[in-house]
This record gives sequence, C-alpha cells and structure tokens, in this order.
Amino acid sequence: MSNFIVRKAAVLGAGVMGAQIAAHLVNADVPVVLFDLPAREGDPNGIVNKALDGLIKLEPSPLATKDRVAYIDAANYEQHLDRLGTCDLIIEAIAEKMEWKDDLYQKIAPFISPNAIIASNTSGLSINRLSQGLPEALRAQFCGIHFFNPPRYMHLVELIATQSTAPELLDKLESWLVSRLGKGVVRALDTPNFVANRVGVFSILAVMHHTQQFGLGFDVVDALTGPLIGRPKSATYRTADVVGLDTMAHVIKTMQDTLPDDPWHVFYAVPAWLSALIAQGALGQKTRCGIFKKEGQAIRVFDLATQEYRDSVVDIAPELLAILKNRNPVEKFAQLRFCEHPQAQFLWAIFRDIFHYAAFHLADIADNARDLDFAMRWGFGWTQGPLESWQAAGWSAIAEAVKADIDAGRAMCSAALPAWVFSRDGVHSAAGSYSASADDIRPRSALPVYQRQIFPERVLGENPVAGTTVWENEGVRLWILPQLDSEIAIVSVKSKNHTLGRDVIIGMREAITRAEADFQGLVVWHEAPFALGANLKEVVEAITAGQFEMLEAYVGEFQNAALALKYAKLPVVAAVQGMALGGGCEFLMHCAKRVVALESYIGLVEAGVGLIPAGGGCKEFAIRAWQLAAKTGGNDPFEFIQPVFSTIAMATVSKSGAQAKELGFVLDTDKVVFNANELLYVALREARGMAEAGYCPKLSPRNIKVAGRTGIANCEMMLANMKEGGMISAYDYLVAKYVATALCGGDVETGSLVDEAWLLTVERKLFVELLKNEKTRQRIQYTLETGKPLRN
Repeated sequence: MSNFIVRKAAVLGAGVMGAQIAAHLVNADVPVVLFDLPAREGDPNGIVNKALDGLIKLEPSPLATKDRVAYIDAANYEQHLDRLGTCDLIIEAIAEKMEWKDDLYQKIAPFISPNAIIASNTSGLSINRLSQGLPEALRAQFCGIHFFNPPRYMHLVELIATQSTAPELLDKLESWLVSRLGKGVVRALDTPNFVANRVGVFSILAVMHHTQQFGLGFDVVDALTGPLIGRPKSATYRTADVVGLDTMAHVIKTMQDTLPDDPWHVFYAVPAWLSALIAQGALGQKTRCGIFKKEGQAIRVFDLATQEYRDSVVDIAPELLAILKNRNPVEKFAQLRFCEHPQAQFLWAIFRDIFHYAAFHLADIADNARDLDFAMRWGFGWTQGPLESWQAAGWSAIAEAVKADIDAGRAMCSAALPAWVFSRDGVHSAAGSYSASADDIRPRSALPVYQRQIFPERVLGENPVAGTTVWENEGVRLWILPQLDSEIAIVSVKSKNHTLGRDVIIGMREAITRAEADFQGLVVWHEAPFALGANLKEVVEAITAGQFEMLEAYVGEFQNAALALKYAKLPVVAAVQGMALGGGCEFLMHCAKRVVALESYIGLVEAGVGLIPAGGGCKEFAIRAWQLAAKTGGNDPFEFIQPVFSTIAMATVSKSGAQAKELGFVLDTDKVVFNANELLYVALREARGMAEAGYCPKLSPRNIKVAGRTGIANCEMMLANMKEGGMISAYDYLVAKYVATALCGGDVETGSLVDEAWLLTVERKLFVELLKNEKTRQRIQYTLETGKPLRN
C-alpha cells in the first residue's frame, strides 16, 4: 500500500460536530479549512469565527492545546471554495438534511482535487444515496466517516462504503484514522443509523418502554442502567439530556421513516412525554433543563405521573444489589431472571430485548459480532457489547430464556430469534467472530496498522498476548515479549491504581539492575493509569505511628529509584497513558525518553495534600532552569522557575499529553501518540533505536546555579497577592513557600552553586517537615476518604 498523507483537510460545516472534528484534526498536526455559510452581517466568516471562539472556551477542551486553533482557517462557501483544491481530505458535517447536502455537493464538486477523499459525517443518512449528489467521477473517492461526539474523546469512527467506493481508499483511511487520529474503526453497512446508533438508540427506546411498563422513575432507571451494569455514569436519561432531546427525537424519527418493515417499528416513536418536553423548550443540557433540571445545588427530575419536576430520590433494592455484585455472569443473569422485584425484572427485560434485537439484526447492520460489540463499547461506553454479555452469561441458556419470553409474549417483539443462535455456543472465539451474513468466522483485520497494537482491545473469547516474566516481586514485574524484541525489557507496576509503595520502589531498583545486566533497553509500561503517586495509606500509617525517620528514609529510597531511572546504563523509556500524578510524574521525568498518549493527564499534585514533590520533581525543574538560563545568556534561573512554581503550587495537571509539554513535564523531543494501543510498540521502538545509537546516560550535573533567597522572595510576592485576594488559604501559602524553597535550591544565597544531592536533600527535608504538620495530615486523610483535595 502506498503512503497515505493528509497535508491539509477541509471540514464543511462549523456546527458542534464540524468544529470539533476540525479541532481534532489540528490536534494531529493536520491544518484545516473550516467552512460555513457567509454571515448575513459583518465579517463573512463570522459563523466560523464564532465557532472557533467556542472551541477555545469549551470544556473538556476539544483542543489538545489552545494554540492549535490557529491552524484552523475560517472560510465560507461564497468566497473560498477554491481552497478545496489544496485539501487531501474533505469532511462534510452539515445538518442531516439530504437536500442541503445535495446542494452543497454540487457547489463543491468543481473545486475538489482528483485525488482527494470526500466523506460525509452523517449519523444515519444513506451513504449510497448521498454519493449520487456527486459527479460520477468523484464517487469512487466518497464514503461515510461517522465520528462520535465529542470527536477528540470518543474512540469510535464508523467507516461506510458505497457501491462505488474504491476498496483501497477505505484501507488507507482506516489506517490513518487508527494511527494518526487514535480511533477505533468499525466498517459499517449502509443501513439507517449504521451500527452504534442503530443498536444504541434502540437500547434507549427499550429502556424508555420498560421504564413505563414497570412504573420506575427516571432517576432510579439511571441508577440501574449506569456503572451497575457496565455502562457510563450518564446512564440513559442523562445521556439523552447531554445529546439533546431534540437530537434524540430526530434520530428516532430517522429510524421511524427509514425502517418501515422492521419488526420493532412500532417502538421507533418519540414518547409523548419526550415530545412535550421538547415543545416546552426543555432540550436537555444545552437549555439547562430536560429530563433533569438543576435548581441551585439540587438536581431535580421530571416525574411521569405528575408531569412536574421533583427531588431526585433513588432507592435500589438490596436483593438486586446483591445480585449485581455477583462476579459470575452466568449466576448473575440466572438470578436476575428469577428475582421478582420490579427493578430486577426491568433489568432482565432491557437485556433480553437488546440481545433479541442484536441477534436478529446482526446480518443486516454489521459484518460480524465483533464490530457490533466494539461499536457499542467505543460509541456508547459500554464495558461489554450486547453479544459479549450474552456469551458471558451462558449462550445457550440465555438463548432459551429469550425464546421463552418471545413465545410467551413478554418480549417487545414477537420476531423469532434467527436459527444460527441455536446452532452455536457463542459468537466470539480465538479464531475470530461470527458473521451472520456470511455464516462464517471473521478474523481480525490484517491491515498492517494493527500490528502496532501489541495489546489491542479484545472481545470475550480472544486470547491475549502473553509476555515472559523475567523477575517480579509484590510491586513490579520485569518481563519481555520475545516475539517482538527479546533484548528490550518491560517493567510494569502491579499495585492497585499503580500507586508507588515500598514494594514498587524496591522492585523498580531491582528491575533496573537486572535490566542493566541482561538487556539493551527498558520500557516502563502498564495499562492506565500510569501511576497515582505515593501510597498515601502507607504514609498515614507511618505518621500515626510517629515514624518520621522511616518516612524520610522512604523518601530517600524513592529519590534513589528515580536516580536509578535517570542514570541507568541503558535507555529507559516511559510509556504513559492516563493519569501520571505526583511520584508517577517524577518517575517519568527521570526517564531518558517519554512516549505519552494524547489522553495523558500529568502533574505534580502534592500541594493538594499539603506536601511538595520530593521524588526529584523540584530538583529536575531547578536543573532545567539553570541549564536554560545558561543557554539564554541571562544567567538568571528564576526566569524559568516562575512558571513552574505556579504549576506546582496550584497542583496543575495537564489536560493532554501535548499540554504536558507546555507545562514542562514532558520534553519537546518526546513523542505524543494518539492511539494508546500503539503506546508500547512505539516505546519499544524508541528504546531499540536509542540502544542501537549507543545510548549513554548523562553525567550528574555539578555547579548548579540556583535562585536562592531572592527567588523565594519573588515567589512569596506572588503568593501574598493571591492570599490577599482570597485565592489561597494561609496553609496554601505555607505549602507553596516550601515549593518555592525546593525549586530555588533552599535557603541559600542567590546564585549559589549546588549539586543534585543537595537539591534532593532540600526536597526531602521540606517534605518531612510538612508531614509533621496537622493540616497536612488532615489533607491526606480527607483525600483518602473522598478522593478530593481539602483546602484547610
């Protein structure tokens, strides 16, 4: 396959989806021309410019860093269509009206490059029908590319071919989407609402139907259909509010209009209560009132019986909670079926009907069961897809139970389960997943891009890749992947949430020693989170026992482990995904190289628990400030201390791997990887490349010039203003002053020359002093109990 390069893209439509698709493209260093209609008054690009302003303000941010927005050029259809000629990828994302899209396609066709890809982001209109709006010469370059909202954060993209789409185009586009944009791609069939929305919207309709059937409140249903059954916290009705009740109604109407022969067609209707809310302008989150409404600090919920809002009261039956805690899915589903409580019967009903629907429509809407299940995982945030859940619960037993309910008239639809359901023991296996349309097993895609995913997401029944353990203790595992590179070792933290307790510290030192003796490189990698810092429970136990000397020794051990990473005789590469906080951040800062996933949230957050970074984080920033000052000729390290001081004192965490570079936790020379499944592959290649290049660690720096007392005083001036303005408490001030002291090299003359050991000693002593303060102990205890910081 020839290289596929997108030098520039165009997005047509600056609405919510179009603007955010543009944002994610520039996150991936693809410049974008964003089009919309010309404004009726003022600047013709006013509509697009307003959308760009919105991108900067939106949280969570669609932009990896705020400066990315500068790479989106504003344009309008009347003045700038000629700019399409320089674009390799054109994504249409205007409103879901066929006649509007037809009209736009006719306008843009003369300006499109012969080699450009044209794609529609439609969420449900026929891709084959849309292609007819283009000249025949362009149809081979056209397909559907359905992003899910918000495009930066939602993993799923559905690719939909037309009868004319060139097969090699889809292969190229899928590879690019997976690696460059970090997406999980499902090849969808050209059916209404494709895969995820077809199954997901039916699932919501089924929940709505059974909510009324069992007389449950919307708040109770959301408590039942969220994390308790492996679905997102937004569950069902909050999800509808977030999507927009009008948008939800539009999608339902699409199914009603385009699926007249579907056996479930009678249920493709907007409930009367939902239509009434929409008529009142209660559209959900965007109008601050929908199924749920916030009044002051209280969340109120719409009540079907009274047609008014009431206080939310959730009472889950104890017997149901006991069933849901059962980790054996076969037993759990059997208990759910036979429990007589209405809440249990409600849950069985929604599972039964989604199982029924997914099996009946599998041949029509997806190439295979894996695609359907991944679509629901990636597009709707389900822990397992419906066919996975069915298989886990015992395929044959569930099939018979579903059939019995269909025969008894208890299911939503009387359509019989397809015959293939009763001829199999499941749909997923090590060989692949079942295709109902082909009546065969489909293996995974053979596209080369997937060879970069050593540990891809797997469905039930697939065999995971196994590594070979070299050595392990209670805290870490040292292992290799002989099939990839037996000379590069991997060290993984085993503790809960990858906290860095004493077992981890001791284990890390031993793993580095063994790697130096037997391997050419070392990668620090495990699944997210990368590390949530020190084990605070261990710290509290030692404080309670008054073991402050032991705690100081523990901090010293931590510092030595960090130095071992920094000065290892082989390249150490940190592969970072998810949260890397406190000590986890300090560990990655000491590695020779970092490969970070785009969705990495990195920071030195110790101030939040009344402490300062003491694993070498302050020390590393002090060294960098000295080195940068020497290069600029100003020779004043405080110039480079000031922004770092604010970051650490305010416990700032990066909102992306790219922003971690801006904050200094990650260096400009480090790599940001968009697909977290490629993280280990890239890190292993980085370690191999460094080893082949003859890697040698840097010498420990000497004669480090520090900002000293003047630097501390300058930081205190900033703190005084913040305290006076009520932005920080008196204890925040004290903790921040300790941060300043560590960053400025201690209470020494400005310009003093120190070494690395001195800086580590300053960190360690200040850290232990804070541990002895009752307010710090209160902060640590509060965080352990609530997971939140205390500002005392």
